[in-house]
Amino acid sequence: MKQYNAKNILNIALAGHSGCGKTSVAESMLYLAKASDRLGKVADGNTVLDYDAEEIKRQASLMTAVAPIEWKNTKINLIDTPGLFDFEGGVAEGMRAADSALIVVSGKDGVDVGTEKAVKAAKKRDIAKIFFVNGVCDENARFYRVFEDLKSTFGPSVCPVVVPYIENGKAEVYVNLFEYRAYKYDKKGVATPTDMPDLGDRLEGLREAIKEAVAETSEEMLDKFLEGEEFTPEEIAVGVSQGVKDGSICPVFCGDAHNTFAFDMFLNSLIWLAPKADSRDEIAVDINGDPVEIAPSIDGAAAGIVFKTVSDPFVGKLSYIKAVSGKISSDVPVINMRTGEPVRITKVLTVRGKKQEDAQYIGAGDIGAIPKLNDVKTGDTLCSPLRKVTLEGIDYPVSSYAMAIKPKTKGDEDKVAQAVKKIMEEDPSIKYFHNHETHEMVIYGLGEQHLDVVVSKIKSKYNVDAVLKTPKVAYRETIRKSVKVQGRHKKQSGGHGQFGDVWIEFSPSDSDSLEFTESVVGGAVPKGFFPAVEKGLREAILKGPLAGYPMVGIKANLYDGSYHPVDSSEMSFKMAATIAYKNGMPNAQPTLLEPIGALKATVPDDNMGDVMGEVNKRRGRVTGMNPAEESGMQVVEAEVPVAEMDDFATFIRQCTQGRGSYTFEFVRYEDTPANVAQKVIAAAQEEE
Repeated sequence: MKQYNAKNILNIALAGHSGCGKTSVAESMLYLAKASDRLGKVADGNTVLDYDAEEIKRQASLMTAVAPIEWKNTKINLIDTPGLFDFEGGVAEGMRAADSALIVVSGKDGVDVGTEKAVKAAKKRDIAKIFFVNGVCDENARFYRVFEDLKSTFGPSVCPVVVPYIENGKAEVYVNLFEYRAYKYDKKGVATPTDMPDLGDRLEGLREAIKEAVAETSEEMLDKFLEGEEFTPEEIAVGVSQGVKDGSICPVFCGDAHNTFAFDMFLNSLIWLAPKADSRDEIAVDINGDPVEIAPSIDGAAAGIVFKTVSDPFVGKLSYIKAVSGKISSDVPVINMRTGEPVRITKVLTVRGKKQEDAQYIGAGDIGAIPKLNDVKTGDTLCSPLRKVTLEGIDYPVSSYAMAIKPKTKGDEDKVAQAVKKIMEEDPSIKYFHNHETHEMVIYGLGEQHLDVVVSKIKSKYNVDAVLKTPKVAYRETIRKSVKVQGRHKKQSGGHGQFGDVWIEFSPSDSDSLEFTESVVGGAVPKGFFPAVEKGLREAILKGPLAGYPMVGIKANLYDGSYHPVDSSEMSFKMAATIAYKNGMPNAQPTLLEPIGALKATVPDDNMGDVMGEVNKRRGRVTGMNPAEESGMQVVEAEVPVAEMDDFATFIRQCTQGRGSYTFEFVRYEDTPANVAQKVIAAAQEEE
């Protein structure tokens, strides 16, 4: 593929609800542009962009994929993003690399939650939004109902460009409202100009929608619209083009990806409607933290953002990069701004799905890939050492769904851990840590399916069987009253014996672990044995008397004891301290403590009552409600026991149909209710 200048490059992210046909739309564009020699189908597992084994198995996009096409001297980089909510991190990656978002809508199902989320993601990045209503040849499709749905949901900025004429339940004729021409498509997808069909009163409604959208682009156009003056064809064309580029107009196209109907019109329109890669500068920060404008010029100093990583045990690591300025190539020295180290580039690639071909360079505004950058992560900025800047990274969704992951075969823990770390390179929305207290490997994702795919990849890519289970809760134990207790250790075994004798007062305190003091008088216990007593207690409190959880909030005062000049030793006093602990704890009113977390759930207004009720069911306390930044949404703040949160991610998703999200952070420990404590203690005793 030849090199293109930024003024002839379009970077388009395909987004939308799962099942709306994003990958099929991309497949039609690839086929029509002769970038693919066949029209692949998701069901057949032979599409260009759903090439991963897990995607083929599940018949759904699970990660971002890239494929360039050439159309009328323009390079269009298609960035296909997942529609499943569990893989929302891929949408963040795709939007970061794109200059416009192609939001695919099902002609049968219409506006869905995924449609709203795609628009929201595009607005967050402040990029152009283009709607494509797919599958209008389906007998159950209702294009005009979907169009009205789009207008009512997203406002008067929604502007029709291509609409179908449906006759006898078939959509074979498509009308370009800007050209005011109609085209009929045969079974091979070939278009022939035809007479304008009679759209009746609907035509006037569509024209009115275009006028409303153009009126939104400037005060001058709005005044003209309100005064009832007609727009000239030139004003409409210029207004729509400018409106799409500045985000004030969202054009609507339609077609059918299974037979490529109307895709030629769509591609022709993209060339003049969608913003090119040179349409705006990026704002980076320099080494002093000051903002810097980076123009998409091929002659500028090199700068690019790594927006995706693929890590494969056989192929190796592949870093996808969008060049923002200059050229990225093996001839241009660049550094990684995160590490400050030079990056050695051996070659650059043009990638179409899983196919790769060598390229001279990745020019400003373009997208390519670089193999074997071992110290480079997704979100890193690669730039010239002559102009050190850091580009905006990728804002991944917060992963709140936690599960413990363990190998099926004992001894494979390290293999599982290494596999998870490799997968995290591909998907930074996955978080992982080893909980040394519960001795579990804990993995965080966006939902059940997200983590299920991780387990499948560990098996298929790294040949290790792993299972998921609900993670253990890190309880604590403490005491509520003071006790004075003796610990005496005496043992005679020939030669020197062992003797240690201590009196310790245990009492509640505010410390996070053990507060050790001594008030021994008269040398009853020599000072040299104090550290041994403290060490014995610190080791003992790691296992509480109720369920074996670590103890906190204990003050231990060594106030008396006795020793033997020959038989006493550090080990003897350490043992004596342990005995005192075991003797004293059952009488000090031991209590089980459970971790409490702060919940912030962002949910639609209509679901606020459901969420508050669920918080109460989970033994939580609602502490506040505030309007969210996004209209129609509320933030419910609450404190909830960690033990009650294991399936909250599933509840939020089902309750809000995927619109809601939440964060949850540990804040403190509280007394566990008696009925809950009994179950926890019984379970711990049974396990032991």
